[in-house]
Amino acid sequence: MPSEQELTEVLARIENDASGFIAASLVDLESGMTLAVKTSKQGFDLTAASAYNSELVKQKLKIMRTLELDGTIEDMLITLTDQIHLIKLVNPGTFLYMAVDKAQSNLAIVRMAVAKHVKDLD
Repeated sequence: MPSEQELTEVLARIENDASGFIAASLVDLESGMTLAVKTSKQGFDLTAASAYNSELVKQKLKIMRTLELDGTIEDMLITLTDQIHLIKLVNPGTFLYMAVDKAQSNLAIVRMAVAKHVKDLD
């Protein structure tokens, strides 16, 4: 696994490629702890967001097991009035959480920026 500094540098590259970037974190799924964070908006609590989003991912995985669905989660998208939130599983134990301003970006740009750099987070 890359160092925290290397992970933060990857998040900075994602920020550069995703217009409207608000924040991103690499999160340990089991504990909800952040492994790296990058934010451009004061007051955006990535620690809390990361922890709560880990619960969201775990619940979705539980639902999939209950429904006996094959496969795994690639990503999860939450569209708010003014933001797009993307959760991208990096591997079975970690995920990338990212928020962008909806008026300044779009889903294709967000997904392209993440796809370009996600391999460097593993």
